[in-house]
Amino acid sequence: MHKGFALWFTGLSGSGKSTLSERIFKRLAACGARVELLDGDEVRTHLSKGLGFSKEDRDTNVRRIGFVAELLTKHGVIAITAAISPYRETRDAVRERIGTFVEIFMDCPISVLAERDVKGLYKKALAGEIPHFTGVSDPYEPPVSPDLHVDSSVENIAVSEERVWALLKDRGLIPLSW
Repeated sequence: MHKGFALWFTGLSGSGKSTLSERIFKRLAACGARVELLDGDEVRTHLSKGLGFSKEDRDTNVRRIGFVAELLTKHGVIAITAAISPYRETRDAVRERIGTFVEIFMDCPISVLAERDVKGLYKKALAGEIPHFTGVSDPYEPPVSPDLHVDSSVENIAVSEERVWALLKDRGLIPLSW
């Protein structure tokens, strides 16, 4: 039916990683795919509990997500991840370990993210009230050559979903009949 691969959504908080990855997850599951969703917030709660937000802790979190994704893909599962994963070097190391790795960069300007942010975290971070906030007071290194670049500030979620789906078909990762 399909082989295992990682579909890795990266981008700043609020950029649409979870929303788009959940749509792809549901669509794949409806087709009968063997698929798991590793959402960064859930993984941090269960697998990476106790880690902080230092560079080392963020890298450890991403490596842990990558390790689980690698195990899943070896067993023919599509492992979808939605995690900020701010450092390029760590994402690239995970890509090397997994092999078949599709990187989706969810791009969105901070000004739009701040407008979307119902909790007001970006406004607090921009005011210096939240230390180590990725994209504001901590770095986010965007992918140099992602497999797909989605600008969620201008692109409709349904269009983004279709672009991801088409990419998976074009790469032969899912059957054309899906």
